[in-house]
Amino acid sequence: MKTAAIYTRVSSDQQKENKTIDSQVDALLEFAKENGYVVPEEYIFKDEGYSGAILVRPGLEKVRDLSAEGQIQAVLVYSPDRLSRNYAY
Repeated sequence: MKTAAIYTRVSSDQQKENKTIDSQVDALLEFAKENGYVVPEEYIFKDEGYSGAILVRPGLEKVRDLSAEGQIQAVLVYSPDRLSRNYAY
């Protein structure tokens, strides 16, 4: 099996209240299961209240570290805009 990390982000209070971050995690865990990825609990990262315009976020930093260390084969995100507003980043 391949090891993956899950990265989720919500930026607004309304998104936090609607628990959309949990919906992202649930959908990504299902995707991982269907596609042969294992996602350790400690590899699920949630950045709540961070704008997509800011690239320095706690969870995203940890995902970068895991990737640089070769600990994961994939990063699963619900949508590219969860990583950044500007896809070029």
